[in-house]
Amino acid sequence: MTIGQRDIEGITILDLEGRLMAGPDSSLLRERVVEVSNQTRLNIIFNLKRVEFIDSTGLGTMVMSFTTIQKLGGALKLLNLSKRHIELLVLTKLSTIFEVFDDEQDAINSFFPDREVHRFDILHFVKGQEKT
Repeated sequence: MTIGQRDIEGITILDLEGRLMAGPDSSLLRERVVEVSNQTRLNIIFNLKRVEFIDSTGLGTMVMSFTTIQKLGGALKLLNLSKRHIELLVLTKLSTIFEVFDDEQDAINSFFPDREVHRFDILHFVKGQEKT
């Protein structure tokens, strides 16, 4: 796994690429979240556009990252999930804790209460899957 980092309007975007799974990949992500939070960058977006696979350890790492950032007073949001990733979040009920976006600007805007945000609608996604 590789992790790119961008900062836009005070929001840290971590561009993840590869497989988020047990071993060095999950450790690398945990270390990066700690590093970013130590810089007092507490509003983070995980861009999962180039993540091919997430296993249970990868999900656990995402939840631990979410909890760590939330305890520090920040927020962690998810961007560009694939159909498989969304299904995984719904199946594990993690869709109830993570805010999910399919547009980067909407994800950034979600950190600012005065901006308009178009949120990803998980219910609409699930209903669409039932029809197919």
